[in-house]
Amino acid sequence: MQYTKPFQKAEYDRRIAQTKQSMADKGFDLIICQDPANMNWLTGFDGWSFYTPQAVLLHLEEDAPIWFGRPQDAKAAHITTDIPPENITTFSETLIHHPTEHPYDDLATLIDQRGWGSQQIGVELDAHYYTARAHAHLVKGLPNATLADTEQLVNWERLVKSEAELVYMREAGETVSAVMNRAIAKVAPGVPEYEIIAEVYHAQVMGVDGRYGNYSSLCPLIQVGEGTSTPHLTWSEHPLPDDTLVMMELGGARHHYQAPLTRTLYLGSPPAEVTKLTETIVEGVDAALEIARPGATCEEVEAVWQKVLNRNGYHKESRVGYSIGVNYPPDWGERTASLRPGDATVLQSGMCFHFQSGVWLEAIGAAVSEPFVVTESGGERLCSAPRELIVIN
Repeated sequence: MQYTKPFQKAEYDRRIAQTKQSMADKGFDLIICQDPANMNWLTGFDGWSFYTPQAVLLHLEEDAPIWFGRPQDAKAAHITTDIPPENITTFSETLIHHPTEHPYDDLATLIDQRGWGSQQIGVELDAHYYTARAHAHLVKGLPNATLADTEQLVNWERLVKSEAELVYMREAGETVSAVMNRAIAKVAPGVPEYEIIAEVYHAQVMGVDGRYGNYSSLCPLIQVGEGTSTPHLTWSEHPLPDDTLVMMELGGARHHYQAPLTRTLYLGSPPAEVTKLTETIVEGVDAALEIARPGATCEEVEAVWQKVLNRNGYHKESRVGYSIGVNYPPDWGERTASLRPGDATVLQSGMCFHFQSGVWLEAIGAAVSEPFVVTESGGERLCSAPRELIVIN
């Protein structure tokens, strides 16, 4: 099979060494990563297998990580990673959806057989696919171990992107720019919402200049009319009205590195309230990205944005941004740093965020968001779609 690994082995070796240092600092002998983005970041493992139990194990005294998963997915680990064959391990196929037993029974046995059954073990309690049942079976199977939450240890290691990763972030930005422009071109009165989304999916996969795209971690989102006052609606069969507000949040992905983007459109002549809200959002994003430099904090960036909103009579309660990078469904956020009050995370060059500038009022909403990378000269925009209220007459 032809498969090109997105990074050199040295890149993964660097990540593993970096993660082990954090493990040592926090007192972990072993961590168990079930978050598919963390599995991918540490080893390159890829495949739509995260709906079943699987994990990457990293031990301080082991040179290489261990992959643990379903037998039929082991070949994917051989194909997509540099993990030594002897470290690609599986559980019994009979444990899939078993009424009383669980794949993590076999994982507990593996850990015990390796001599790690009484050590300090970190688990990802907040990972989307790490279930309460999986944890219960692990606790029962390792009665002498000390299990504790890693508190997104690997997620935090992912926060500053390497130069190799930034290549894919910028390519994802190019892809989502093309995706958004294609969607905008399709928007017109009478066009059903699902036809617009069909164009989005095609553009997402086609990518730009032969650089194909992966599936995005969030499905395309589109809201129409009063639906714009809430951010997470998906498409319907309804045609777009002649005079209406439309908001779309779309993604582009390159080797699973995600770039989200939101734009607001108006079909017809936009009311003054819509124009004012959108102009305020654009001004606020511009001001915030100007100070998004190394040394600033997440809350300082948010404060600049909030000041522009307040001056124009608006306020946003929810965070205005979150870190992004490599990810899998159901989310493209890294669940670490957020642009919001109280987050004192200090920005560093190479951090990437989605500045999600959505403001949702009682009857309408608008957003002109920007994925960006922190640089010495401010937030570098990853996208080139029009930064304005897009009016379609």
